[in-house]
Amino acid sequence: MARKILKPDGLPEWLLTFADLMSILVVFFVLLISFSIQDTEKLQIVAGSVKDAFGIRMEEQRAGVVERDGNPQRDFVKRLSLVENEENTEFATERNDENQSQGPNANTFKISPNDVKEVARFSLATATLRQAWQELPDITSISKSLILQETEEGLNIVIADQEGRSMFPEGSKYPYEMTRKAIAAIAPVLAQLPNQIRVTGHTASGSIYANPRYGKWELSSDRANVVRSILEEFGLNSGRIHSVVGQADAEPFFPNNPYLNANQRVSILIMVEEPPVPPELQP
Repeated sequence: MARKILKPDGLPEWLLTFADLMSILVVFFVLLISFSIQDTEKLQIVAGSVKDAFGIRMEEQRAGVVERDGNPQRDFVKRLSLVENEENTEFATERNDENQSQGPNANTFKISPNDVKEVARFSLATATLRQAWQELPDITSISKSLILQETEEGLNIVIADQEGRSMFPEGSKYPYEMTRKAIAAIAPVLAQLPNQIRVTGHTASGSIYANPRYGKWELSSDRANVVRSILEEFGLNSGRIHSVVGQADAEPFFPNNPYLNANQRVSILIMVEEPPVPPELQP
């Protein structure tokens, strides 16, 4: 009859070694954190988007509005507040890496206060626009046609045709009623900003026009002008209009396929303000 092997009472021996290893790892990470110098503002900038970094506190909910590149964005700002930042905010950007600075702790990546205000202003405008559209249930079916893009020129509001869904009747300079409501909702937001506004009309390539004297240039110009008149009707001061332009099919939204319906659009650009001229450079 085989003898039973007696096992010692208590936990296995390897568990003690494993516990020691875990303790050492915890101490190691605690040391890493304690030796690092943390700047709350810089961590927010690195971890979050630019919108969050400059004082926009957001509570997110779902929305159906497309923000850029045709991809639906799920976040929706319901309530927000603009927080003034009394301290200088600095972070790395390619265009600002030429600032002269010396020393091991020198920060050569700076952003001007004017740029900080512009980013915060556009973030607030984007959130307000999306909220205004969200509160209009009648335009839900055209939500994918309402596109917000932040570009080097400013905040671009694009109202574009989609497959099977046009913003304007074919050949007409006047928008559908749903499109008109979406444009009208933009006006109060623009009225609160100091920036100049540029309205541009575009058409898709390959369109056929019955009247030889009324083609793509005339149509794109007229649509841009009608959008301008709607904005002014609902509160935008006419002095804020920088220009109203018709580009026909010269600047397709999708350069690789200028025949797509989405190339037919009207864009409303909230232009970036020119930085103030330093006193020493003023005439």
